[in-house]
This record gives sequence, structure tokens and C-alpha cells, in this order.
Amino acid sequence: MSSRHGRMRALIAAVAAVVATAVLAFVVAPAQAAAGQHTAVYYQTQYDGDRYVSPKAITDHGAPVSDVIVGALHLNSPTDVRLNDDAPNDPKFSQMWQDLADMQGKGVRVEAMVGGAAQGSFQKLDTEFDKYYPALKNVIDTYHLDGVDLDVEETMSLQGMERLIGQLRADYGPEFTITLAPVASALSGGGNLSGFSYEDLYRDKGSDISWFNAQFYNGFGEPSSTSDFDAIVNRGVIPAEKISVGALTNPANGGSGYVDVPTLQNTLRQLGEEHSSFGGVTGWEYFNARPAGGSDPWQWVSDVASALG
Repeated sequence: MSSRHGRMRALIAAVAAVVATAVLAFVVAPAQAAAGQHTAVYYQTQYDGDRYVSPKAITDHGAPVSDVIVGALHLNSPTDVRLNDDAPNDPKFSQMWQDLADMQGKGVRVEAMVGGAAQGSFQKLDTEFDKYYPALKNVIDTYHLDGVDLDVEETMSLQGMERLIGQLRADYGPEFTITLAPVASALSGGGNLSGFSYEDLYRDKGSDISWFNAQFYNGFGEPSSTSDFDAIVNRGVIPAEKISVGALTNPANGGSGYVDVPTLQNTLRQLGEEHSSFGGVTGWEYFNARPAGGSDPWQWVSDVASALG
């Protein structure tokens, strides 16, 4: 009898441990979209004038964000890396790094956007890799980043990009997020700001690329319908699950191509019907995101996530 009771107590304890783990996971991790889909936001404007804009409001309100992409990193010299205009360790960013770490503790991935409209970083990584890669790696290590978003808006060689992706994957392993942010047309053989073929890159390094935060705006694609997304998939090179719809969150954030939330939701729902595992949605950018109702930018995340999965 005592042996039987002992086994029963052990079984009860094991079940309790599983339940406790599940409860803890539910509390710690924010609600997520369907498997393989991402609800991401770029976080480049940390200060709206003198007002600090905290990304933590997203998780504080339970909005289902998967990734926050903080930007933009610029490699000015091997010893001078800037986050926008200031060093990443400038005191103005202390609260930001703390807030981002808090979000990571709740299951959100935090990546750094490299490059963007300010050119030079990728030319340096292309031609002087051994001098400049350690500077990028130092930022990743110092701030415990979960990945990088490579926004190449300057000429870079295919070989140079493949070397960068290969080194990042070798250094940080399979769980590290490596995304790229081409204009959408570059994924379907059209206009391209990067100097190399993304289709060739995907053929060579597709397994190392987590997904593309494709820019469906500024004349390079639009999220008002599924046609530009379908044009990429129909070429048979880059699959739907590797493409996240990059959309403007506010008409002030780009030259053209903004669509309101109801229109974007409709496109995302149609994409879900056509491609159940498509990559999700990425908003440019967080601080002034315009939701369908209300005024708080975190609500944009909830609005668009509701159209996924």
C-alpha cells in the first residue's frame, strides 16, 4: 500500500509540475499569432520631441507582439557605432534598454535594425568585414539582442551579404533571428535598393534567413490588396512563410503607400486564406502608429494581429 501511495504522490506531483509550467508560460509569454506568423514593429523614434516613447506599453496592455526592431544602428568606424545619432550606451537610452529587456522577459524578441536610409554601414561590412563586424557583434552581445534586421539601402555585393549572414548564424546559432528588409518589388524581380539579387541570396542562404520584412510602400508595393505579395510567391523562389507584409502605420511615415487599418486587415485576412502560413505583418513605425480606434500606438498591434491566424 505504501509503495502504491508513493507512486500516486509522485504522479500527482508530476502533473502539478506540468500544470505550473503551463500556467507560468501563459503568464510570461504574450499572446502570439498563428505559428510561423509575426506581428512586429519598428521602434526607431524613441523620443517624440522630448517625450520618451516606451515600447513596453505594448506588452503592458497585452497586445500580441512577437518582435520589436530597434533602430537604426550605423557603423561609422570600428569604434564608433551609433543608434540613430547617439552611442547605444548614451544615458538617454538607459530606460529604453531596460524596457526592451522587460519585454524579452515576456517572450518578445528584440532585434536591431542595421542600416536603412543612412548609407555606409553595409559598404563597410562588404569591403572591410574583419574591421567592422566585431563592432556589430559587440552591440548584439552587450544588449543581449535576439537578432538583427538588415535593411540594405545601398550597394552591397551578394558575396558580402552571404558572408555576413553566414557569420551571424555561425556565431549565434539557429535560434537567432536574421531578417532582411528589402523593398517588396526586390523579391519579385523588380526595383531593388540593395545591389544584389534577393532571389539569388535566398537560393544560397534561404535556410539561414528567418524571414523578410518586405517594404510594401513608397512605390515598391502596396498592401491594399494581395497582388504584390502574390507576385513574389508566384515566382516560385521565396515562399509565403518567409514574407512579412511591411506596412506604414501612419501616412506621415513614408512617401506613399499608406493604407488604413481596416484595409490592411482585409488584405491580411485574404493572405491567410491564400497562404495559411504567410509571414505576418511588420509596422513602420511604432511611436505614431494609427490604430483603427483609439489613439494609443500599441492598439495598432492588436488591430493588425486580430487579422492573422
